[in-house]
Formats: sequence, structure tokens, C-alpha cells
Amino acid sequence: MDIPFNKPYLTGKETDYIKLAVESGKISGNGMYTKKCHSFFHSRFGLKKCLLTTSCTDALEMAAILCNLKQGDEVILPAFTFVSTANAFILRGAKPVFVDSRADHPGIDESKIEELITSRTKAIIPVHYAGVACDMDIIMDIANRFQIIVVEDAAQAVDSGYKGGPLGGIGQLGCFSFHETKNIQCGEGGMLSVNDEAFFKRAEIIWEKGTNRTDFFRGEVNKYEWVDIGSSFLPSEIIAGFLFAQIENLDLIQVRRKQVWKQYYDRLKPLEEKGYLRLPFIPDYASNNAHMLYIVLNNLSDREEIISHLKKAGVMAVFHYLSLHTSSYYKLKHDGRILKNSDHYSDCLLRLPMYYEITNSQVDFICDRINDFFTLR
Repeated sequence: MDIPFNKPYLTGKETDYIKLAVESGKISGNGMYTKKCHSFFHSRFGLKKCLLTTSCTDALEMAAILCNLKQGDEVILPAFTFVSTANAFILRGAKPVFVDSRADHPGIDESKIEELITSRTKAIIPVHYAGVACDMDIIMDIANRFQIIVVEDAAQAVDSGYKGGPLGGIGQLGCFSFHETKNIQCGEGGMLSVNDEAFFKRAEIIWEKGTNRTDFFRGEVNKYEWVDIGSSFLPSEIIAGFLFAQIENLDLIQVRRKQVWKQYYDRLKPLEEKGYLRLPFIPDYASNNAHMLYIVLNNLSDREEIISHLKKAGVMAVFHYLSLHTSSYYKLKHDGRILKNSDHYSDCLLRLPMYYEITNSQVDFICDRINDFFTLR
């Protein structure tokens, strides 16, 4: 058996749309397929303004510019996240203030946020880990009382929601990923959702390298010029065409991923009941987009041994983030607080193979090997 951790799904239309984009003569960004993608996310999820980017990292960097950060400003974010969540804001001169994870979920511990706010705090960046919502009512209440911008890192949260509303559409800004490991993908890609009209105009300018080029092409100005900072954040029509083929099949993809997620969960539930591992927790206010099926082992040794056990059986399972506050780059800058839950997930969380084309028999095989690990040792 040879089961990879991830296998990007192709609908069959990707190369057709790429060919059409090339034949149209408009291959650079903000063309036909970019507009189709924007329109889909606006109509399907009610996102006010969408701007495709070449990565979620770019979307986060755009968000950081929109926050108008100065040297020494602070941003609050979880320690258990990908480095881009912090990097985007560090590049603008801000200082990350890391928060522990929840005991029942790798997402940010909402109860620890308010005590970390100072006069220098300018943004809160909740990360919807595994596509499972943070408690956004708590976070938005804090942000509104202290007049702080909320940037949702919704990299893993396409088609996932909070109390019926779309993730990435609650804070002033939301950032999505279409990396090849995500539910819908274009190899590398992302999107910024701008949910506060106060940011609409400047977001377009930043997206277009600091120019008012978008205004020009809408006929709103008679020439375009450099008016602000920005960069080349928008992807080509080749990338947008590929993504649109995926978008058209979102419902089909989601049905299958949710079937796989449930099969894993049901098969592994007896091991959780025996105390061998923990399965994902989905709060009542959150929906599950089946981005990830992870298990949390009891200790680092168990995780290392089960990774080896599965690898010998031809199954690639991987751990996830190392807590950013303990990284070689940041550990000497951290304020010394112990973030025990974040460290626990760094040591004990294990991601299982999860992709559209994995078969039921392959999922059963993986679950059988995990059962073997605990029952035969």
C-alpha cells in the first residue's frame, strides 16, 4: 500500500480554462477568470469584496498593509499557526504577541486575548485551524471595545462557517489559501476578502502595485499613477482559470471530503473512548468543511512511533506546526509565557491522509494500522 499524505484533485477542466485564457490574449491578472472567481465568492458566501492573490501569504501581507502598522505596534495571534500569519505583520514592523491554543482545539484560546491587549495593539489575527471557527462573537466584542482590526486567517476555512455566516467574512479582513493541500486549489493561490467598505479603495490600490490602475480600467480616472505602497499581488489568468475549474466543483469535492472525514472519525472513535487519542472537536457554533482529519496523541513518543508504524505500512502521516514562540527565530524575543496547549499540539498532533481521491478501503487500511499500533504493542 502506498498512500500519500495529499494528492491534488483535478476536475478535468483546468487545462481547458487555461487554454481559453491563453487564447483570449489576456493572460495577466484581473481578467475574465479572476472576475468569475470574485463573482463566485461574492454570490455564494456573501463576501463583500474579493481580491485573488498569488498565495494566502500575499493576502496576509495585503491585510497587514491595510492595518497601517507602525514600528512597535502589536498584533495578537495564536502561536500554533503557520509562519506566514506572523511574518506578514513582522514585515510591517509589528511585534507578534502569541496566544495559547484552546485545550479542546488547536485554535486560539479566546479567553486569553483581552489580557494581552495594550495601547499598542492594532490587530487580532484569529486562525480557523482545520477550518473550524474560532468563537468570533468573543473576538469581535473585544475588538470593537478596544477599536482593534480583526484579520481572519481563513487559509483552511473555505466553505466553513460560524453560526451560519462564512469564515473570512466576519472580521474587517479575511485571508484564504488555495494551496494544493486545500479543499480547492490552484497549486499556489489565495484571496483577500475585504469586509469593511472603509478598506475597499485602498485594498484595490495595494493589489495593483500601489497604483489606481483598477479605477482607470473602470473609467473612473483618465490615467493611472502611483498613489500608495503596494505590490504585484494579483495572480495571472492561468492561475485564475485553474482555480475556477475547482470552484465549479466545490460541492462535489466537499461531499466526498466530508464522507472521508466521517469514515475516519467513526472508525477511530473507539480508540478515543479508550483514551489512546483525541479526535477533532467541532463546537456547536462551527461547521466542518472537512479540510483536515487529525488525531492528538498522548505524548511525543506515541506520535513518533505511530508515524514510523504507518510509514512502514506505506502510509504518509505528518505532524503540523511547531509553536512559533519556540522557533529559533523568535524564542529569544518571546516574553517568556508558557503556552502549554500550543506546545502539546506541536508535540502530539498528527495529520492523516486526506484528499478527494482517497478510497474507503484506503481509509479503512489506515484505521486498521492505527488500531494495530495500540492493540498489538
